[in-house]
Amino acid sequence: MLVETLRDKSWARWTALGLLAFAMFCSYVFMDVLSPIKNLLQSERGWDSTAFGTMQGSETFLNVFIFFLIFAGIILDKMGVRFTAILSGAVMVVGGTINWYALTDAFQGSGLDVWFTNHLNYIPGFDELGVSPFYEGMPASAKLSAVGFMIFGCGVEMAGITVSRGIVKWFKGREMALAMGSEMALARLGVATCMIFSPMFAEMGGTVNVSRSVAFGVVLLMIALIMFIVYFFMDARLDKQTGEAEEKDDPFRISDLGKILSSLGFWLVALLCVLYYSAIFPFQKYAVNMLQCNIQFNPLPEGSFWLSDSVTYIQYVIMLLVAATAFAGNFARQKGMKLLLFAVSVVSLVVYCWMGYQQQSAGAIFAVFPLLAVGITPILGKFVDHKGKAASMLVLGSLLLIACHLTFAFVLPMFKGNAAGGVIVAYVTILVLGASFSLVPASLWPSVPKLVDAKIIGSAYALIFWIQNIGLWLFPMLIGKVLTSTNTDIEAQVAAGTMTEEVASVSYNYTWALVMLAGLGVAALIIGAYLKVVDKKKHLGLELPNVAAPAAVKAEIEESEVAAAEE
Repeated sequence: MLVETLRDKSWARWTALGLLAFAMFCSYVFMDVLSPIKNLLQSERGWDSTAFGTMQGSETFLNVFIFFLIFAGIILDKMGVRFTAILSGAVMVVGGTINWYALTDAFQGSGLDVWFTNHLNYIPGFDELGVSPFYEGMPASAKLSAVGFMIFGCGVEMAGITVSRGIVKWFKGREMALAMGSEMALARLGVATCMIFSPMFAEMGGTVNVSRSVAFGVVLLMIALIMFIVYFFMDARLDKQTGEAEEKDDPFRISDLGKILSSLGFWLVALLCVLYYSAIFPFQKYAVNMLQCNIQFNPLPEGSFWLSDSVTYIQYVIMLLVAATAFAGNFARQKGMKLLLFAVSVVSLVVYCWMGYQQQSAGAIFAVFPLLAVGITPILGKFVDHKGKAASMLVLGSLLLIACHLTFAFVLPMFKGNAAGGVIVAYVTILVLGASFSLVPASLWPSVPKLVDAKIIGSAYALIFWIQNIGLWLFPMLIGKVLTSTNTDIEAQVAAGTMTEEVASVSYNYTWALVMLAGLGVAALIIGAYLKVVDKKKHLGLELPNVAAPAAVKAEIEESEVAAAEE
């Protein structure tokens, strides 16, 4: 007689998902907490685009060049989800705290400030290869911040593979694409949260202090650690019911990596992942500044209601209403309730956008990035779970990615003198870009268990994240270098004293940086189309549904497996 476990109970597995999703939400807030205040970092701490890009790229340095992510995958396979989750949470808190201290007034002029100014200007080997996370002339605060961000990056990427493995554990054979898509959609609300609150904390009380924004992020990282601890006990109870022993069953062997690396399907999925994420995450770090440089924001009068903190809180509540009603609408069983929830979501979104325009805030405008994704990701997840077509979805996502970046590059600047028109174009493009990115968690991540053995899924995810991290390390720096090299007139004017750092920070031309990101979309489109061909030829099952299917579909799966074995 089969015993019902926590995994069989809908409320339990979705509670486990909620704990993991909220922990990732907190980490996403910290990941981009400095993005909406890039201009303040330039005016208050002297970080130009190169310093900002180098510091942001440092997040993945240890993961890529010290191979920490590979070790994280081994730790995950040997020690299990619970241990790795708590370890990742603790590492994030340590890295975040260092990052915060680097931006405090206490660091400025301290002995540590002097040490970082005089050291780490040359790293043997890394400088020759052009991959050093520091450079001569880099502000000391940016160097120490980069050190903290490296440590945080180890924790957050370890958390990413751990959460993916945890979802597979709780949802395999069930609504896995829906679960992965929902987790990522909810976690991405962290992007909107930091875009709204980071500038508010930095400018609170009428005085600028960028470290307050980071302190806000550190508090959330501590909450993330608490979420992982709660998950620890819930996951342990599941293992007690099933008799599984994470730390002992199926021990990891180095030879297992060969099984992963020999899979063409794995490599195509990994390349798609690095291209998608490189076109999105590095862009997020510059997106607010890009809007500041392309939209004419009019200064609001002193004491205006739209400058008050109350507006920020009201707008955030409205944003949560948009997300909650859009997400819940996917699960409403009655048609009338479903339509009502979606109607409330749409009206709330319009109100939110209007408030963002009234605030004349680039951060509030870009905060809509995940909102459409929250509404459609569950739809896409359900579709992939029950209908399949994951590879086709990735091709569609590539097309949308290309269109959005080219719109930012060539269409948005045409509205420079038209504030309302520029804001409308920005809102629509940002919403579509967020929607295109929602195709990745709903389509790509659930495909990995179809490509590798269950016992090495942790290592497979780790390898994909490692490859992805190469792009996340490279492209923030490349964007910064492209901005510097294509805006030499700005640098010259600042050096000559004819332009202030404050004005310079919102005067960059982003065209070629955005064209570069659109090029990543073109590469993803080509690889996605090839993946469809390989899937059809090798019967990988990427176009097949995830959920246990009716007999006819099961027969189709069996035929695919037989054909693959014969080949």
